[in-house]
Amino acid sequence: MSQQRDAVPPRDPAPPSPWNVPNALTVLRILMVPVFAVLLLMHGGQDPVLRLWAFAVFVLAMLTDKIDGDLARKHNLVTDFGKIADPIADKSLMAAAFIGLALIGALPWWIPVVILVREFGITVLRFVVIRYAVMPASKGGKLKTVLQTVAVALFLLLLPVSALGIGWLTLCLVVLAGISLAAAVVVTLVTGVDYCIQAYRLVRDARAQQA
Repeated sequence: MSQQRDAVPPRDPAPPSPWNVPNALTVLRILMVPVFAVLLLMHGGQDPVLRLWAFAVFVLAMLTDKIDGDLARKHNLVTDFGKIADPIADKSLMAAAFIGLALIGALPWWIPVVILVREFGITVLRFVVIRYAVMPASKGGKLKTVLQTVAVALFLLLLPVSALGIGWLTLCLVVLAGISLAAAVVVTLVTGVDYCIQAYRLVRDARAQQA
């Protein structure tokens, strides 16, 4: 009599619990957005100490973005909640930064309008084409995030540094902030066009396969 047993098919690994450190950091980043906005806008945004605190909160929030992503990938803690909440946290923080800087007169309004229309437009586009395929984040998209982060951080530092009364240091910071912002706007627009092309090709190829 055969002693062989029916092979038991391997079970799919259980999905990670949403109650984990990366998701907690994402929630913390969302909670930091109103704190950052208040610090930036208080006293018309003209208090060097409050602006420095706003800079510190912004940098800390962006660090949590890096840390939670690394932890989620390293320990296989990527969850559906994280996939939704993480981009919401990122875009909320960046929107608060650009809109806040425009409100206090540090940036012209067309810059946050251009950047935010692109950011939320591409987010909507991702949801539209997700039934065909998922658009992966490109290297250009990651560069865009880095440039936007650097630009915001430098503009947040302008007031505290200028309060020191060191002319050459303030001038250097103004130049660096302007260059980083210009680069961020250009890369934001270029990557936006690239995502639109990707979306068109994904939909076209998916429909061709269905036909």
